[in-house]
Amino acid sequence: QVQLVESGGGLVQAGGSLRLSCAASGRTDSYTTAWFRRAPGKEREFVGVIAWTGDYTYYEDSVKGRFTISRDVAKNTVYLEMSNLKPEDTGVYYCGASTSHAIVVDASGIDYWGSGTQVTVSS
Repeated sequence: QVQLVESGGGLVQAGGSLRLSCAASGRTDSYTTAWFRRAPGKEREFVGVIAWTGDYTYYEDSVKGRFTISRDVAKNTVYLEMSNLKPEDTGVYYCGASTSHAIVVDASGIDYWGSGTQVTVSS
């Protein structure tokens, strides 16, 4: 069982930055960790993923160049650095863990979810 707790969300103006954290109950080098988001009235969508090895990341096209995923294995924490935020980035952000070690880009591949943190970007 892996427990994930997101934090760092908030209200920010367009063009601003936020750093989200995903604190895990286990070692973050034991599984692949992905970030998803759910905008109001929409389905949960993939944002980005970091491989269990930590040496590979992949992002959804709309966030490439603006979002960066990293991790601190010693702190069992994965981060989502978001810059140049846009109103369309608004939503609840979730981190998820996959024990398959696969590069997960779909929610169906996630075994454990956090409860999410709200990000609101004002125009």
